[in-house]
Amino acid sequence: MSELNQIANKIISNGKGILAADESNGTMTKRLTAVNVESTPENRLKFREILFSSESMKEHIGGVILYDETINQTTSFENSIPDLIASSGALPGIKVDTGAKNLANSKVEKITEGLDGLRERLKKYYELGARFTKWRAVYSINDKYPSNLAIHTNAHALARYAALAQENKMVPIVEPEVLMDGDHSADECLNKTSEVIQRCFEELILHKVDLSGIILKPNMILDGNKSKIKISNEEVAQKTLECLKKSVPSEVPGIAFLSGGQSEIEATENLDLINKHNNTKFIMTYSYGRALQQSALKEWSKNTKDKVLTQNTFNHRAKMCSLATKGKWSKELENK
Repeated sequence: MSELNQIANKIISNGKGILAADESNGTMTKRLTAVNVESTPENRLKFREILFSSESMKEHIGGVILYDETINQTTSFENSIPDLIASSGALPGIKVDTGAKNLANSKVEKITEGLDGLRERLKKYYELGARFTKWRAVYSINDKYPSNLAIHTNAHALARYAALAQENKMVPIVEPEVLMDGDHSADECLNKTSEVIQRCFEELILHKVDLSGIILKPNMILDGNKSKIKISNEEVAQKTLECLKKSVPSEVPGIAFLSGGQSEIEATENLDLINKHNNTKFIMTYSYGRALQQSALKEWSKNTKDKVLTQNTFNHRAKMCSLATKGKWSKELENK
């Protein structure tokens, strides 16, 4: 078992998942503004510190993805954010892409940038305590998209990133997200997501990436958010498993789903059903942002000095997600 494989398994094993707290300052500003909290470095730190020091970090969170601002911040306890996360037994990680920009000659499709200077940035992040990394590629669906160009260029960038991360002793999270925006069917999502993931692995293998030392972060198979036909949660689970079984090489230790526009309950229930039907050797867990934080953020906004209520809300959400990784979640437990 390689060191990278050990790190990957530490993050996602034993009912643990990943807290995606890597929102850019722009995204975090939108979320704070929506709950009437001023977005300052101090407030962004205060909210995240409350989550990172909660009890559920020890039992349910194996890793936390950070943003550049956050990984460089010092807590109110006078230690670094990576040290605070590590003190709970979780591993600090870091988002290293610089965002999705318009693909050349396209007004619709995106290419994720950030490869320039990445090797040097990775060295700095490793010294700060990061042991895994994240890079997100996004793909639109309609009758024309995603194009072969978007699929190929994003897969190539993900593979180059992953190879550099492993070169610097960090586990890369590979995140090809087929967006749920649109009126496409779940079957279209299944076909396009399968094609996207397969191309990613072709490039990862070409770039000599150790597949046992990565974590895949895909979307679940869902109807478009404007689709008139909605499949059941059971069908979401079955189609998601179908996609992964035919697209992901067996060496990959685990899959940490993004929540991708789903509500907290939807993301939890779908993960639970995936695990109830999981007949693969893959660990199926979560790498959720809003689906772990949204309720806690709403509680915190009511009284930013009430740390306990915010942590209790976060602890409940993390526990529910953890139960879902074992196929043991239920609506009764959710509402207790």
